[in-house]
Amino acid sequence: MARHYRALHEGPNLKYFKINIRESDLAIGVDNKSYTDSLVSLSHQELRRIRAGLENYIKLQPEFQTSLVPLPLLTGAPEIVRRMGRAAWAAGVGPMAAVAGAVSEMIGEKLLETCSEVVVENGGDIFLKSESERIIAIFAGPSKFTYKIGIRVAAYETPLGICTSSGTVGPSLSFGKADAVVIKGTTAALADAAATAAANRVKTAEDLMKAVDFVKGITGITGILAIKDDKMAAWGRIEMVPIDRRKYGESS
Repeated sequence: MARHYRALHEGPNLKYFKINIRESDLAIGVDNKSYTDSLVSLSHQELRRIRAGLENYIKLQPEFQTSLVPLPLLTGAPEIVRRMGRAAWAAGVGPMAAVAGAVSEMIGEKLLETCSEVVVENGGDIFLKSESERIIAIFAGPSKFTYKIGIRVAAYETPLGICTSSGTVGPSLSFGKADAVVIKGTTAALADAAATAAANRVKTAEDLMKAVDFVKGITGITGILAIKDDKMAAWGRIEMVPIDRRKYGESS
């Protein structure tokens, strides 16, 4: 799908590039001083390696790709599968609910071997390591809050995952109708799985606190912002800041 929001990326001191292999479509930013053209090929090579491990594992355990509940893993599962499996058990969802976050995280960790700052965005699921505070703008589809608010992330909180699930935006499977459920977590795989599970619980604006109450019980989740229509609910380490919508081509 078209990811028009990527034209709005403007992180200070970051150099951006994109890589994609079939369903995996990543936008990556690294600090200017660390950037070299070789990072693009390195990231593409790492994505190919991660995907190969996952695809080969699915051939051995096909239900890993389709299950809507956590699964015991086969012996010798690759790292990407183990991360997805742990996140699935923590959030009570199928392991594929964590795939985008897990991929972002593993690519980000590879880049951190040579870069001091990294952001990897994979369909709204983000791995972030920063030496300064960053503002993550919120896209919540038809909600009036889209591009009007952001979440401030302090440098000391990173590395972390900040992932979004929606029942009104994008192709991902959701059993809810939330415009956006944004989760901050100690890992991107966990944040991705928890965002899916929390968003599944939101059918109307009256359900927002169900999502909040659910994630409070998951170790490693540090915050949530849930949006439906003109209402929102938040908990944890969530600092919201206003954004000037005129920067995004909209009237204020």
